[in-house]
Amino acid sequence: MTSCDDNYLSIAIPTPLRQMFDYLPPDSEANLQPGMRVQVPFGPRKLVGIIEAIKPESDYPREKLKKVSAVPDQSPLIPRDIMQLCRWASSYYHYSLGETLLQALPKALRQGKPATREKIALWSLTAPLDEAITQSLKRAHKQLKALQWLEKYPEGLSEPELREVGISKTILTQLQKKQRVVVHEVERIDQHFTEYANPLRQEPLNLNTEQAFALKGILACLTFHPVLLDGVTGSGKTEVYLQAIEATLKAGKQVLVLIPEIGLTPQTVRRFRSRFSVPVACLHSGLSDGERLQGWLAASRTIAGVLIATRSGIFTPLPKLGLIIVDEEHDNSYKQQDTLRYNARDLAIYRAKIADCPVVLGSATPSLETLVNARKGRYSHLEISSRAGHSRPPTLELLDIRQQILHEGFAQGLITRMQSTLDKGEQVMVFLNRRGYAPSLICHDCGEVMDCPHCDAHLTLHRTPPHMHCHHCDYQTAIPWSCPKCHSKNLQPAGQGTERCEQILEQIFPTIPLIRVDRDSTRRKNALSEILDRVQTGEPCILLGTQMLAKGHHFPDVTLVAIINADSGLFSSDFRGLEKTGQLILQVAGRAGREKKPGHVIIQTHNPQHPALQMLVSQPYSRFADSLMIERKQLKLPPEGYLALFRTESSMAAAGENLLKSLRHILLNHHQQGSVRVLGPIPAPMEKRQGRYRYQLLLQSYQRVSLHRLLDIAVKHLDSMKLPKDLRWTLDVDPQEMT
Repeated sequence: MTSCDDNYLSIAIPTPLRQMFDYLPPDSEANLQPGMRVQVPFGPRKLVGIIEAIKPESDYPREKLKKVSAVPDQSPLIPRDIMQLCRWASSYYHYSLGETLLQALPKALRQGKPATREKIALWSLTAPLDEAITQSLKRAHKQLKALQWLEKYPEGLSEPELREVGISKTILTQLQKKQRVVVHEVERIDQHFTEYANPLRQEPLNLNTEQAFALKGILACLTFHPVLLDGVTGSGKTEVYLQAIEATLKAGKQVLVLIPEIGLTPQTVRRFRSRFSVPVACLHSGLSDGERLQGWLAASRTIAGVLIATRSGIFTPLPKLGLIIVDEEHDNSYKQQDTLRYNARDLAIYRAKIADCPVVLGSATPSLETLVNARKGRYSHLEISSRAGHSRPPTLELLDIRQQILHEGFAQGLITRMQSTLDKGEQVMVFLNRRGYAPSLICHDCGEVMDCPHCDAHLTLHRTPPHMHCHHCDYQTAIPWSCPKCHSKNLQPAGQGTERCEQILEQIFPTIPLIRVDRDSTRRKNALSEILDRVQTGEPCILLGTQMLAKGHHFPDVTLVAIINADSGLFSSDFRGLEKTGQLILQVAGRAGREKKPGHVIIQTHNPQHPALQMLVSQPYSRFADSLMIERKQLKLPPEGYLALFRTESSMAAAGENLLKSLRHILLNHHQQGSVRVLGPIPAPMEKRQGRYRYQLLLQSYQRVSLHRLLDIAVKHLDSMKLPKDLRWTLDVDPQEMT
């Protein structure tokens, strides 16, 4: 801590430049420390930066340096451990430290807004919930659910906290009109999570032998050790997490829980808040900037004992961090696909090392990278091979649809099984990983397919509302009346999306409720939570959706799962395609038979003899993973090797290609030993996207150090070049997608 006027401030500024900028301290007597925000003049603008270091010397004359304009905080917002994490991420992913550090702050703080806890509006009951009130609301299920939830919290709950468990402002307003609830604004009383006498609100469940062994393994050592919790779907991994969190809270430590999708958050939050009395904070992109700031402050000031977050939560300060949990660690959404292309799962390992605490990676279908680390002894490997309670693993069946007459994509055998399941009062899930009505619109007379004018992709046909939509660049246009090439009006949808599937199933099963779950049907706030509540009633229904349904949801009455098109991922150009397909099939299959009723999975395929499908239905996931590892070893692909991908994009195809050609030449001149292969440049799998041409150059090595040494040379070379504004390049270390 210092206020010495003779020092220099090294400031991290959010620019692509990979350097710090020296400034003089402000005139005010501020106690400056690394990690504090400052406002600085930068060219004609004023920017928010972070003090990276305070140093006695500068390479520039003092009279040439500008002074810091303002210091908005009394203490650092980015503590030492997060500074260390950001420095490592910046170095490993070869990204600007300034932009990396600013990633660690919520948007409101990046914009210079004060780091203060605001007044809060709390909703609470006007009177205890009795039989008369319950009877009066027996047809208003959502309102009754809201009252039952508020009854658990006599001190009241904020609107964001209620929304996170599926209770909307509309429901609260309706109850307010009936004088069942009241809202009052209060000053926040920040009680630290350690001040709660008992962190539990609800008693834990009894664990079976395997769950108890897994919990013991996690808690066996409270210092840094990564743990792979490898449990089949429905094995009760969440209960193991909850009891590990309970032990951590009782030891006076905080817990970070990373989840892959916003869609999981309402379900997860509800369960966590039902179990724990200490505050549970949330961070995800579905919250407003103000709500994210309040969650971030609650975690960083040790008010919240548990933080549930999507990938960006890995940068949130938790001063008393004692455990990190990465649920569904195999999920691709942990990898950021723009700006700082970090993998939150990998950063979780490094952060746990800094905090010297355990980190748990949980999955029923672990990534090959995690499995290899566990098998080499770098991670503890805890397995739960059976489902919790009385449920049994579902049976998987391949349905050969070759030469069969299909009813708009559905085999008669599948329709019969669906009808039989619904007749028994049970639920059916239909999985189709394709949004929209149809993947394309084709002219039946000349064969012309309606394409996006900005991308090398077909336009997807949507019916609600009717339009053509490119899911790559968001271009939208009206459905054409005639073919633009031959002017025929004989245009027909080609292929099948969830909207078309919905229409077909409504015709086949007219009396059965059909619930569609995809990005289009869940765009509205609380939409997913309301849909899941409908399914949880247990009434017979058909649940139709995309991979949003595959991620950890618990549907106790779903006994039949139908996978309509299993073949789409079997022949991917991406070397990870088969791994992702296998994980997705098993995750979807895991939604069946999660309670006492047995589950069955039917997989429609034109390739029933495909070795991957045969292995998935007859062998455990580990055998499937073994078969993939043989191929990866032969080709020295991850996890048996390391990759980095340079991408360029420009409005002129030759510009990006020529830049990568010159980069290839530089790299080959610097690297003669052969431990790094430089492949390309080649057009990206989708060469044109958003009106820009995309090329890529792949670096492959079995030595991580050699690869990063060459990446340093490449990045320095590219930074030294004066490129046209229209030409952009990016670097993706450990790419998860080769698109």
